[in-house]
Amino acid sequence: MNERAGSWLPKLQEVGERLAEEIVSARRPQTSGDVPQTHELRASDADRERIAQVLQDAHADGRLTLEELEERLGVLYAARTLGELAGLTGDLLPADEQPLNLDGRPVSAIFKKEQRGGRWVVPAELGVTAMFGTTQLDLRDAILQNRRIIINATLVFGGLEIHVPEGLEVIRVAKDKTVRLTKQPTEPDAPVVEVRTTNFAGEVKVKEPPRRKRRR
Repeated sequence: MNERAGSWLPKLQEVGERLAEEIVSARRPQTSGDVPQTHELRASDADRERIAQVLQDAHADGRLTLEELEERLGVLYAARTLGELAGLTGDLLPADEQPLNLDGRPVSAIFKKEQRGGRWVVPAELGVTAMFGTTQLDLRDAILQNRRIIINATLVFGGLEIHVPEGLEVIRVAKDKTVRLTKQPTEPDAPVVEVRTTNFAGEVKVKEPPRRKRRR
């Protein structure tokens, strides 16, 4: 054999990624017109403070002049939407270190582990593919675009791991069978994550926060 041992793996990953793109394209989310786009969602004071801290750190280490800092802070505190906030730190930190993530693209793990977490906007519908890999979605500090999130998951000898905050319900729908994956009780009007799976030897795990001890 002329090929070195393991040289086939990148090629196999490429084939898997192309297949994942075709699957996601075939199951393209059809977001309702009355659901606001991620960049249109209203910003909170906590989000503004996250951005302000990054700007102040950038000024402290010389990446922003005092004039630039004041200019961006003015835009920051006048901003109403997440889209306005996200643009203020784009040139200051790498994509995976941004204090606010509006990336709603599908998540694919082909022979590896991919994760999305931190302060990110979960789109109303999200495509997930895991082939001989694991996709981890951390929703504990996330912003839900809709109160019912649909995750279209294609799992081929792969796994989907979802970390949830208290009060969020997760259900799995496969072949017209619905199973509740969260164990802790939720309110009747609680937000719901619906995982629709197409899988071959795939697994969905949900990580919940520890149960609170009841006061006597």
